[in-house]
Amino acid sequence: MTLEFSRLGLAPDFVDYMEGWDAQRELHDKVVAGVAPSTVLLLEHAAVYTAGKLTEDHERPFDGTPVVAVDRGGKLTWHGPGQLIAYPILKLKNRAGIRDYVERLEEVMISVMADYGITAERIKGRAGVWIKADAKGPDRKIAAIGIRVLNGVTMHGIAINCSNDLAPYGQIIACGITDAGVTTMSQETGRDIRPADIVDRFVEEFRKHEEALVSSPEGALL
Repeated sequence: MTLEFSRLGLAPDFVDYMEGWDAQRELHDKVVAGVAPSTVLLLEHAAVYTAGKLTEDHERPFDGTPVVAVDRGGKLTWHGPGQLIAYPILKLKNRAGIRDYVERLEEVMISVMADYGITAERIKGRAGVWIKADAKGPDRKIAAIGIRVLNGVTMHGIAINCSNDLAPYGQIIACGITDAGVTTMSQETGRDIRPADIVDRFVEEFRKHEEALVSSPEGALL
């Protein structure tokens, strides 16, 4: 196998955002240099807002909470306890296959949620993974995606809402979306589903895409 998985910290060992960012950058440099294998970092963050490149001033939280500017795409979002974060630092086999990479991330999350009876899906024109409008409410975002590819190696990644508090989303226009809501796996099922409960299944599903996504050590030398 050329892909590794590293658990940086799950509850109660929450990872400070800047600590996780430093780990990403250090690993990214090593993967680019060919001295470390492609690796997926798995963790839960301590509570933080992050602002992607498209974030506008009026979309920032109005409660005085600090915001960390990041170099991924997208807008403003929240990360914190109860949310499974995955940062794949991958040397892509196909450097031009960004859309395919994003779709595979979505497919992994959709497959994991199906295990819990959650019908998650893509919605055209909306990033991430969603529950379509039903008797419970309007379209609801259940997982977010924000990535960057630098020198053929991916950074940032995905956030799956497992059991996190939704109150922080009331302070912002999450991901710039004004006509839809946010939900969690726990809220959709009426069960307490935590990141630690799904992390093994996430790894199992991600492994299915390794051959298609990840450049082998031999391929990296071509």
